[in-house]
Amino acid sequence: MDENQELNERFEQLTQALNETDIQKFREVFLDLHIYEQGQFYQSLDESQRQIVYTYLSPKELADMFDVIEEDDEHMTEYLSEMRPGYAADMLAEMYTDNAVDLLNTLDKKQVAKYLSLMPAEDASEIKELLHYEDETAGSLMTTEFVSIVANQTVRSAMYVLKNAADVAETIYYIYVVDTDNKLVGVISLRDLIINDDDTMIADILNERVMSVHVGDDQEDVAQTFRDYDFLALPVTDYDDHLLGIVTVDDIIDVIDDEAASDYSGLAGVNVEEVSENPLKASSRRLPWLITLLFLGMATASLISHYEELVSEASILAVFISLITGTAGNAGTQSLAVAVRRLAISDDKEKSFMRTVIGEVLTGLVTGAVTGLTIFAIVAVWKQNPILGFVIGMAMMCAITVANLAGSLIPMLMDKLGFDPAVASGPFITTLSDLTSVLIYFNIASLFMNYFIR
Repeated sequence: MDENQELNERFEQLTQALNETDIQKFREVFLDLHIYEQGQFYQSLDESQRQIVYTYLSPKELADMFDVIEEDDEHMTEYLSEMRPGYAADMLAEMYTDNAVDLLNTLDKKQVAKYLSLMPAEDASEIKELLHYEDETAGSLMTTEFVSIVANQTVRSAMYVLKNAADVAETIYYIYVVDTDNKLVGVISLRDLIINDDDTMIADILNERVMSVHVGDDQEDVAQTFRDYDFLALPVTDYDDHLLGIVTVDDIIDVIDDEAASDYSGLAGVNVEEVSENPLKASSRRLPWLITLLFLGMATASLISHYEELVSEASILAVFISLITGTAGNAGTQSLAVAVRRLAISDDKEKSFMRTVIGEVLTGLVTGAVTGLTIFAIVAVWKQNPILGFVIGMAMMCAITVANLAGSLIPMLMDKLGFDPAVASGPFITTLSDLTSVLIYFNIASLFMNYFIR
């Protein structure tokens, strides 16, 4: 029996237990599942079935599952609203603080205040501390459930602290060392505690070169640090190096996923998270971009109309309009994708602007020249007109070079102005390339009209 079949059988057993109100059987099968599998089953239920689940599971047992599914389900606020307020508040209090904060940030202020008022004071206080941090910063990602010790204690006493805190800490692989003012002074690993003698002083084995992030750092920069150093967790400090919390790798995986979706949405000019939306809502999200690009496209149409006399004299020119604009648009989109990626991973934020410009111009010239020579040969043979082939090839080379430069420079300009570079979307670059390509094409053609008209 394969794993999927076995899991489906367990889900059937759980559904049967719910229908027969067999709490003992339900708890036995449900709690034997992996937490992720628990979440899958829970998300497959309707509201009446979930109401029964709330009577079968404690807030702590539900919180363990919500810690796993809270980033992946758009219906989390609906789940909260269908619970008894006191039960929901207890469940939120049992979740890891950072996950509870993420969930509460999706609610309005009145709902947040209601749940906080029903929580134990200590849990509510920890959550309130994190709620005021700006979204998409290290502060909004961090959890306060970590293990810290002081340098002037032994491995034996540190292990005692660790054992007492392990049950509530989000990770115990790193133990952070602070001084009497709670300033971060070092880090040791769980391995360090295990392999050293009980009487060894923490000060003698700690690593003083500890990487940390500031509470206001952007989440993309935090993710970059995780990627560079392969950490499982990173301490978060204020600007006086006081230890405030930690960011764990599971939260960074969610950040990377969100940032990738955001970048792809920008490049496509559409929200890629709308896969489950109804057609009307999906249309309302797509229409603004399409209408904006429609007006930009009208500029291209007007430009072609301006050269109507030229086209009437040499109708063959109309055959190659879409070929040149389409190829240039593709080149611009390629350049845009590379530029957005370069900005996302670049460690050198002050890289020479002119160096980038020269690099993109050379790239555009090489790709444009090869493409231009190819289309020159094709048109020269096909239409038996080398001059026409030269016009098409030259226009292609120039259009690709300009599109390549625009696809690279526009994201850089957006980044300099403080906007997300991915907002310079693929459809926008393509439409802009159409405009510049038509302008280049007809101006070059007008210079050689007398040579290829027969």
